[in-house]
Amino acid sequence: MSKEMATPRGGVKGGKHAKAPSKTLKRLLKYAFSRNKVATAFVVFFVLIASVANVTAASRVSVIVDELILIGKGEASPDLWNVIYPNVILMGSIYLAGSVASFAYNIIMMYIAQGTLKKMRDEMFAKMQYLPLKYFDGHTHGDLMSLYTNDVDTMRQLLTQTIPQIISSAITLVAVFVFMVIYSVTMLLVVIAVLAGIVFATKHIGSRSAKNYLIHQKALGNLNGYVEEMTEGQKVIKVFCHEQKAREQFKAVNDELNEAGRKANSYAFILGPVNNNLGYLQYVLVALVGILVMAFGNETGLLSIYCSVMNAEKVNRVALVAGMVVSFLMFSRQFNMPVMQVSQQFNAIVMALAGAERIFEMVDTAPEDKGGEITLTYGEYEAKKWAWKKPLPDGSAEYVPLMGDIRFNNVVFGYTDEKVILKNISLYAKPGQKIAFVGSTGAGKTTITNLINRFYDIQSGEITYDGIDVKQIKKDDLRKSLGVVLQDTHLFTGTVMDNIRYGRLNATDEECIKAAKLANADFFITHLPEGYDTMLKGDGANLSQGQRQLLAIARAMVSECPVLILDEATSSIDTRTEKLIEQGMDKLMEGRTVFVIAHRLSTVRNSHAIMVLEHGEIIERGDHEQLIAQKGKYYNLYTGAFELE
Repeated sequence: MSKEMATPRGGVKGGKHAKAPSKTLKRLLKYAFSRNKVATAFVVFFVLIASVANVTAASRVSVIVDELILIGKGEASPDLWNVIYPNVILMGSIYLAGSVASFAYNIIMMYIAQGTLKKMRDEMFAKMQYLPLKYFDGHTHGDLMSLYTNDVDTMRQLLTQTIPQIISSAITLVAVFVFMVIYSVTMLLVVIAVLAGIVFATKHIGSRSAKNYLIHQKALGNLNGYVEEMTEGQKVIKVFCHEQKAREQFKAVNDELNEAGRKANSYAFILGPVNNNLGYLQYVLVALVGILVMAFGNETGLLSIYCSVMNAEKVNRVALVAGMVVSFLMFSRQFNMPVMQVSQQFNAIVMALAGAERIFEMVDTAPEDKGGEITLTYGEYEAKKWAWKKPLPDGSAEYVPLMGDIRFNNVVFGYTDEKVILKNISLYAKPGQKIAFVGSTGAGKTTITNLINRFYDIQSGEITYDGIDVKQIKKDDLRKSLGVVLQDTHLFTGTVMDNIRYGRLNATDEECIKAAKLANADFFITHLPEGYDTMLKGDGANLSQGQRQLLAIARAMVSECPVLILDEATSSIDTRTEKLIEQGMDKLMEGRTVFVIAHRLSTVRNSHAIMVLEHGEIIERGDHEQLIAQKGKYYNLYTGAFELE
């Protein structure tokens, strides 16, 4: 992670303005340009050439007008080729140089911007892999997707258009101001007065526009999230005939976006015409003042003062003032244009800073704790054996054989401190045992398995793995020892073989096929159009739920992990298929510690111990026969006296 993107700071959530815009802008500029110092230097150089060229070329107009007036009065040679044309050619050459320089800096900025955004997306995605699950619990998928799309795109405009425009405008303003002081202080005062009106309009109209643009940005994120949710839930929508209600809800969300966009664009569209008309008013006022200056010769510009000191002839003064007025009119447009261009970029700046702050908020989120220093080894302690490697102070290591002994000692846990989910849970799973959790939804079954993985940290108590506190084990190594089949199966875009191999990336094709056969998935896989090379897309939408879950079981089988966690692993599999894979599952579980979460109680009868949970507490424990004999909650659930839910 780059140093620029890793600096701790506060953040905003979608739709709010940047809390510290100056700091955010400074950080963004440092991130974009510090790694492109040479290219940035060329950008500044070419922007300087383009800006100075435009101003210098405009100044040549006064020379041409002066010469034409003198020729008309017979005070200069009528040879246009030697007098006028060289100035026209020179002015054209200067404009051409400015155009080339403008083209050059825009191309360079495009490369800088695209490289910056690519690097930013890479680092965002890399950082996202190390964020704790709690972060994803608090952010919708649509909101996270907006970071990679809407928020990144706002910075593209800032880097490719706004920043070069601001640099160019600043240089142009300085250069034009210098020429204006030289030509006419009187007309300069007119320009400054109208410019004050433009700044006033930009400040008051622009602030309202920016506020509504930020509301628009938030509404756009809401719309994206709603569309994503409805796309994923199309089957449910159709099953429950929810199409009309979904349309009504979408219309409400879309109307909110439309209203925000209408208000934002209304102010933005007002700002442009207001500033343009003020610019035209300035042009007229400057022209009127210029005529008065020509009529009375009362000019106080540095050039006029110079001519007075040098006792220039009257005819030359008339020519001088006429050329000066024409050039000054061009300068007045050039002076206003940068201000209006920057004002038009105002909303883009505000939105880009808000987007940058949202991105930096995600990047600055504390990554998941990597855990302790104990790592997992295979074959290092003993051939074909898993072991925990504990580093010792003298540089040597102590090896603890991985047996699969997992224990909970008075564990208390809640996703928030205000709401406790598990209350003083104590249990143990000896090596090779199959432990089952049963109970109603929300009793805490899946939470227990999440704690074994250390997806979340407990508030109090202790969880040990082969006598080692799991907090001392590096999280990656802890999770490598656990094979998991989740209730919600997720398949990735890729072939069937790729999805099975996801359990162990170095598994051979033969090992993946063997795992599929054990899971009884080989039969349906071989009947797919391309067999194991069939491409899966859209989370395996071309497969049934049962087939998707069989692939998840095969994925866990190929992982060869010493401990298995099966969270409703057969919930989407019919009874006949379940019977067919029982033998394969038994082979898979042989010699392994297995945690099973099941609603179908017939699947846990052969468990060594069954834990019955209710409201985060273990109310019964024992094997099947013992619990039946107790005639408690498990007995009622098993005999159908109570529904599990």
